[in-house]
Amino acid sequence: MAAPTIHVDVVSTEASIYSGEAEFVVLPGEAGELGIYPRHTPLITRIKPGPVRILPAGGGEEQLIFVAGGILEVQPRLVTVLADTAIRGHDLDEAKASEALKKAEEARAKAQDKQEIAAVEAELSMLAAQLAAIRRLRKR
Repeated sequence: MAAPTIHVDVVSTEASIYSGEAEFVVLPGEAGELGIYPRHTPLITRIKPGPVRILPAGGGEEQLIFVAGGILEVQPRLVTVLADTAIRGHDLDEAKASEALKKAEEARAKAQDKQEIAAVEAELSMLAAQLAAIRRLRKR
């Protein structure tokens, strides 16, 4: 008997990033990392910047997708990730992310009002999560 699977869709505002059957999914939830197996209890929550790891059905290489935040909906046989921004693991560029992090740190030093500071802090958090995802992918 084949192992149960769950259908996973990861979409961003630009495109569908991933669609397929999986045995397991791990995401960065607001309250911590979420692990989702088939037949999971229904759930809707926000996700924070970080890696979405998908173990495809039947084995195969784990898929890594970086999301910059968004919404997660879980149904017993379907996981939907509606991401603000989503980047496939193999498309992540460490040099670009490091440069963007430097620029964001410079912008934080120059930020004046609370709104500007909050926006820069959110950008810094997202870039730090992206660099962590890149380093994790590189270790595999």
